[in-house]
Amino acid sequence: MSMLPPAAVFRFPWEVNSVKEGESVRTFGRLVCYQPDESRATLTAQHASKEHPVLVHTQFVEPFNPIIGAQYLVLGETENYEGVGVVVRARVLNCVDGVNIALLLKAVTEQRSFFTERECKQPEVTPPEDVT
Repeated sequence: MSMLPPAAVFRFPWEVNSVKEGESVRTFGRLVCYQPDESRATLTAQHASKEHPVLVHTQFVEPFNPIIGAQYLVLGETENYEGVGVVVRARVLNCVDGVNIALLLKAVTEQRSFFTERECKQPEVTPPEDVT
């Protein structure tokens, strides 16, 4: 029995809106807007010639020194706000400027295929018989 929450799954910014409320996620994006009075930041990432925004609630990570235009990695839980959509309530917000985003995308894709392959290969575990 585990008391820890499940590990956050890495989601691409264009996938965050399809995540269930309360689920832990890791994602990334370029900081384009920070509103300290509302504890809200907006990260964006480009995919298939479209900008995908990720709204981030920053109350738990403040104060932080925002660098507009820098790449950030966020870890947190999703929340749905009416009229706004999905917002990630950040527990960790790290500036990772200089990270090769293409390589990060490839690494996440490889990790996903590894986990999928591992799940397919795992035999069904049967409990040992009681031999007392």
